[in-house]
Amino acid sequence: MGMNESIFEGVAPTVTTTPSGDISALVLYIIVLYLFTFFLAWLAGKSLQQFSELFSKDRVTIKMLIPLVKIIFYCIATWFAISAILDPSYAETVAFLGLFGAGLGFGLKDLLSNIIGGIVIIIEKPYQIGDKIAFGDYYGEVTDIGLRTTRLVTPFDDVVTIPNYQIFSGSVSSGNFGSTAMMVVTDLFIDNNSDYSRAQMLVRETIASSPYVIISDEFPYTVLIQSFPFYHRIRAKAYVTDHRYEFEYQSDLHQRAWDAMKNENISSPHQVFIPGDYPQVI
Repeated sequence: MGMNESIFEGVAPTVTTTPSGDISALVLYIIVLYLFTFFLAWLAGKSLQQFSELFSKDRVTIKMLIPLVKIIFYCIATWFAISAILDPSYAETVAFLGLFGAGLGFGLKDLLSNIIGGIVIIIEKPYQIGDKIAFGDYYGEVTDIGLRTTRLVTPFDDVVTIPNYQIFSGSVSSGNFGSTAMMVVTDLFIDNNSDYSRAQMLVRETIASSPYVIISDEFPYTVLIQSFPFYHRIRAKAYVTDHRYEFEYQSDLHQRAWDAMKNENISSPHQVFIPGDYPQVI
């Protein structure tokens, strides 16, 4: 009997427990890690944004780095978080990533679609930070391309947030496509009895003297005339030196062109019929 007791005493089970302090420290580490990553990503984006403004010609190119830097920071932070939790070997890492990807695919498919859309935007570059784009019903300048969303500022200074996954189902048009210069199309309408040839010449002179326009072999300008039953349409196409001057240029063109045309007794029509719209009185 004494021998049995001594045997049982020698093989007493050992219970391993994880101290609650270690778990708390791990949670705190992950929270601090992501807060620090968020701060670094914000600081890098802000610094690149300000740095790009020093180089007007390469502004858009420099801003292209912002979403890429953010993705790199968050990927590194995620890897540190996984390593702190599991301390995995190579095989365990592969297995975990497979299970993790499958779980995310079912539970967070919308989030993953946005992230994949953001990566596709960065790689294929249908638009870039600093571009003037039309996306669905919205038009404005792209100010940020994040992991989940794209932000643009409209001409009315509204900030529009668009989920990145919409790049797969919607169409996007970019006015400048990575360049600071951008073509701006402006329509003016004159009465059917007015001298449209003279009006065309006056609009050409107005464009050529505009402080907002760049004219060269690479950036030509043109003025087209099209006649309708009750009016002539003058369509002016010219490149502004910076896409941010789009509306300043159009305002300047309208004001100076109409001042010149009124001196030549060229008047506007009483109403304009734009296809698909109601008659507009001008």
